[in-house]
Amino acid sequence: MTDTNAAAADNKPSWADAGGALAAMLVAVPSSIAFGVAMYAPLGPGFAGAGALAGVVGAVALGLVAPALGGAPRIISAPCAPAAAVMAALCAGLVTAGGTPAQVLASLALVGLFSGALQLLYGALGGGRLIKYIPYPVVTGYMSGVGLLIILKQIVPFLGLEKNTDALAGLFLPGAWQWPAMTVAVVTAAAAVLAPRVTKKVPAAIIGLGAGILAHFAAGFFQPQLLAMDNNPFIIGHISTSPAAMWQGLAANFAGLSHLALPELRALIGPALTLSVLLSIDTLKTCVVTDTVVRSRHNSNRELRGQGAANLASALLGGMPGAGTMGATMVSLASGGRTRWAGVLTGAFALAAALILGGAIGRIPLAALAGILVVVGARMIDRASVRLALKRSTMLDFAVVLSVAGTALAADLIAAAGVGIGFSMLLFIREQMNSNVIRRKATGLEISSKQQRLPRERAVLAERGAETLVVELQGSLFFGTTDQLFSEIEQEMKTCRRLIIDMRRVTSVDFTAVHMLQQVDEMMRERGGALVFSHLPPSLPTGQDLGDYFKQLGLAGGGGAGRIFETLHDALEWAEDRILEEAGVKRLYYGELLDLAEIDFLREMDELSLADLRVVFKELHVPAGKPIFVRKGHGEELFLIRRGEVRIVLPLKSTHRQHHLAVFGPGDFFGEVAFLNRTPRTADAIALRDTDLYVIGRPAFDQIASRNPVVGSAFYQRLATVVALRLRDADRELRRLQDS
Repeated sequence: MTDTNAAAADNKPSWADAGGALAAMLVAVPSSIAFGVAMYAPLGPGFAGAGALAGVVGAVALGLVAPALGGAPRIISAPCAPAAAVMAALCAGLVTAGGTPAQVLASLALVGLFSGALQLLYGALGGGRLIKYIPYPVVTGYMSGVGLLIILKQIVPFLGLEKNTDALAGLFLPGAWQWPAMTVAVVTAAAAVLAPRVTKKVPAAIIGLGAGILAHFAAGFFQPQLLAMDNNPFIIGHISTSPAAMWQGLAANFAGLSHLALPELRALIGPALTLSVLLSIDTLKTCVVTDTVVRSRHNSNRELRGQGAANLASALLGGMPGAGTMGATMVSLASGGRTRWAGVLTGAFALAAALILGGAIGRIPLAALAGILVVVGARMIDRASVRLALKRSTMLDFAVVLSVAGTALAADLIAAAGVGIGFSMLLFIREQMNSNVIRRKATGLEISSKQQRLPRERAVLAERGAETLVVELQGSLFFGTTDQLFSEIEQEMKTCRRLIIDMRRVTSVDFTAVHMLQQVDEMMRERGGALVFSHLPPSLPTGQDLGDYFKQLGLAGGGGAGRIFETLHDALEWAEDRILEEAGVKRLYYGELLDLAEIDFLREMDELSLADLRVVFKELHVPAGKPIFVRKGHGEELFLIRRGEVRIVLPLKSTHRQHHLAVFGPGDFFGEVAFLNRTPRTADAIALRDTDLYVIGRPAFDQIASRNPVVGSAFYQRLATVVALRLRDADRELRRLQDS
């Protein structure tokens, strides 16, 4: 399906979408009611109805707004476990601090508003990509902590304990357990867990809730007070889903805002930040799984904006926050939901269910909701992460999971968020320190410039090539990797005279790394050596210009600081030139016009032979920038350089770029392949500056060789010697590339 067709399909609801939406609603609404009740539980049993209403309103608002505006059309959004855990913990903290119910409800609404606004900001700033890069052990630890918190907070309704009973203490007080509540909770949890094994057509949450309600009514035959509506601590209680009741609750929330002082508002920033990140991670995780199932791609930033708008709408209407939920989304997909209409219809069906059921929702047993939440919490705990503790290489990852989850239990989710951020940094630093910042090291004996050298120059470079050390770096060069770099080059620095650092694959450099490189530069200059750089990226992923940064800090530029070369070839050529100068090798310069006798491989031929050759050699002048020959062109000439410089390049297919093969200078020759084999040219030859050449064609050479075989034999012998050296260098280069 093309993008245009897919977009058109998104605008057309179908019966399959309606079926998927109905199935998703049957999953989302019971869970939303349970989450809402859990969120308001610290306020006491009298607020269970308000919590259930907040959950239903959240399911409606999130279901209608998020899929309409989001970037993941198939995602079903509803109140979720992380939202319940954060909001319940905040509610309990506010109650403990002495906040009135009106203040607590207003604070919870504000946190929902702030969280939605932050998600809008994340989406606007492109935070969709960043949130996905939070390390998996941190996310696992956080989600496991949320799951454990949910289970812990459901102990009281699960066992039917009194409201103010400590959950952990209540576990060891069997005399305080209420068998009707326990029976309902156990039946609900068992039915929810076993339901998928019996049928997948009916959502497990609906089966579990139905089983719990039946168990509650069965217990009512033995204790009739369980079926009463008034003063019954075992059920949600009176609830009205009429617009008038919703408006009244909304007005009460806004009225409570007037009782909040500035310090209290500041205290809500932390929970809002925690909630926004948790909801964003939960949503994007669902998006990634959905993409895998339906082979699609979501827009992370648009989805965050859609979720932010949905949470703003939910908070303004008095509902609880939520996210893209995995369970409802998978049920929708399995039932035929394929477009954003499935999500919108889920919200519409949730609204219809709330209006139709009305007060009947109030008869749902709290223990049944506790059973559903215990199953939800248990499924959030990543039991597979325990395997991380069994291997030395993953023990640190397990420690991260344990620390984040433990902090969530021992302190709160906000503190766990701080621990998670800290561990994210440590894990990043660990990964960077474990990765080798040095991609490759080589001396001048193993790697050379593309400048072709004459045999006498090659001999000197072969003898003193070890004086040049090339270090190619990769990745992040920062305080965590600088010591590794220094340790690995320290020994070679004692013997090399020129250190070339190639920065082509470096992604970031910090001040600590620059300071270390300055020390290296000083050490090299103290011994009469030099530090040079090549391939400094003009723009790192951070936007930093590395060349300017080095010059600003005095690492490169004037004052004897390190040199900067555009390419590694340029740096190597400079280093080779320094070796030849120090060795006193007389070199031919580009401005000299050489005679045939001064061409290097003809230098030792006698005058008579040279006289015979002069007859067949022609002179050619090529201006700078002009081609001497081109790839696939026909020609059997051999070119000897009298003056100037020639570059051999290979045009790359399907691009406008060229691969630099070699550079030839005065006294050298090129074009020998076509001359010897009489085949088309394999590369382009371009004059880098005004160039004068001696040219000899193969037919003319064959004529003189037939007249004077001694001249032909001597010419071929010298040509073969140089070509053999070039082949050896080419073989060395290929081996180096293979090992890189």
